[in-house]
Amino acid sequence: MSEQRPNIILFTTDQHRGDYIGLAGHPVIETPNLDSWINEGLYFPNAYTEIPSTTGARRILHSGKGSYDCGLVGYSATEWHEPNTLPAILADAGYHCFSVGFRNMHPRRKLYGYHQCVPHDLRKGDDDYWDWIERELGPDVHERGHGVDANGWLARPWHLDERFHSTVWTTNVALELIAKRDPTKPFFLWVSHLRPHSPYDPPQYYWDMYIDRELPETPVGDWADVHAKEGVPPMRTAWEGRLTDLQTHRGRVGYMGCITQIDYEMGRLEELMGRAAGADVRNTAWLFASDHGDMLGDHNLHRKSYAYEGSARIPFVVRYPKGFDGPVGRFEHPVGLQDVMPTLLEIAGVEPPEGMTGRSVIGAARGEQWREYIHGEHSPCYDPANAMHYLTDGREKYIWFSVTGEEQLFDLESDPQELHDLSGDPEAADRLVTWRQRLVDRLAGRGDGFSDGERLIPKPEGYSPIASEN
Repeated sequence: MSEQRPNIILFTTDQHRGDYIGLAGHPVIETPNLDSWINEGLYFPNAYTEIPSTTGARRILHSGKGSYDCGLVGYSATEWHEPNTLPAILADAGYHCFSVGFRNMHPRRKLYGYHQCVPHDLRKGDDDYWDWIERELGPDVHERGHGVDANGWLARPWHLDERFHSTVWTTNVALELIAKRDPTKPFFLWVSHLRPHSPYDPPQYYWDMYIDRELPETPVGDWADVHAKEGVPPMRTAWEGRLTDLQTHRGRVGYMGCITQIDYEMGRLEELMGRAAGADVRNTAWLFASDHGDMLGDHNLHRKSYAYEGSARIPFVVRYPKGFDGPVGRFEHPVGLQDVMPTLLEIAGVEPPEGMTGRSVIGAARGEQWREYIHGEHSPCYDPANAMHYLTDGREKYIWFSVTGEEQLFDLESDPQELHDLSGDPEAADRLVTWRQRLVDRLAGRGDGFSDGERLIPKPEGYSPIASEN
């Protein structure tokens, strides 16, 4: 069995912007291991998360179902009752399924189809990394002992030896799980890194790679003054507010350092899984993605849950196993996290379950008919006014704020940093109507009151969870 079907590694990062990889053309960031995958697989620059926060995005990853269909439209620590998760389907097909790292699925130790999980889930009793580092260094040592918040914009180098960083620990556990797998079966491994999600705290080596570099100017749109909060020092976990240039620089340095560290650790995993863990490296499929991005001060915004490129656009790269007959290169189709599960099932040769809204991206690369655009949404998170729906085909983006009823329209081809909102531009009026109608049609059949088939209906009185969210 293990020779008939490839091993599969789903390699994910948390809060990783789609433009912060070398393949995206970023002028500074270094991701050499990931960049090389394009020689043996697929890169989709127009990849977006349907829910730009963690818990909903991970439901999408594990079900192949988009926003609303996965039972969540925002951030909620509730149990999920999906029977046909990605590991459950692969386990039924004979795979040995295990995961390591940040899950943010609830309850935190529920297996959701995996045979074994080793979590780094940020709560005592549910975090095997925290238990390990206390055993190694004593009860007074903590991952955030450097004083940098896990949801803030502060940054500094890691305060302990590099070998104690959770990014290194995640690789070490992944190698151990591979070494101790059932050798008669192919394996499915979910490697889930918490970084580059804050704290932005790479080891000194990776901090030094960027601290003296000149970084691109932070984009601030002509519509973004409302988020500046001039004269008000932002809280360390602020979701909006203008930072100083030096604060922004340090935050991006820490963020990029974490990304490059993860890339090097991915290279170490590949290097050692054959020699130290006894796995067939060439007969292994990889898929790299993130749950959502990070605004990093773009448009005076921080963190995630927004429809803007920094928050909603994600990396999406596939690497084939040996002998797999598939196209390679860069493809412009709009793809989402709902496409991860069907893609991996196709590579594994496993029949997909009913109910998935996603499709294998290999079909898109082969020229099969594909969706025209991707839809995403988020319920209120930091502020009710931020709740939104969005549509994008990678060339244009339409955003509708579902509490306030406001709209935005961006031409991503001429304005990839979303500096100019065209919703009030008479020359873009026809495009605005077209995109609005698409969202009207998209939401009309859901039954949650956002569309009656004729118009979009905001909910100024607030948002109520969808029926299956709890």
